[in-house]
Amino acid sequence: MDEEEIMKALVKRALGYESDEIVEEYTADENGNAVLSKRKITKRYNPPDINALRFLMEQDELSDVELSQMTDAELIKEKNRLLQLLKEKEKENENGNL
Repeated sequence: MDEEEIMKALVKRALGYESDEIVEEYTADENGNAVLSKRKITKRYNPPDINALRFLMEQDELSDVELSQMTDAELIKEKNRLLQLLKEKEKENENGNL
């Protein structure tokens, strides 16, 4: 896995994403072979991960202020700014992969 793939995965985790959860059940046929009898696919929403977002914020060299010194309002503003940047970056990556 290269650095770009890692950053894409980190951004995906920081923003939240949907995934498919697949559950399969097998039964034995008359010859004793396993045969798929039931398959259930469930959409699962994975919410944004605050630790991934925090890591991205710490990697952001634009801010000279240490996070522990920021007020709650400043942290929320910074979080929203970074989320917007991440969404823009994700759109750029999607458009580049088409």
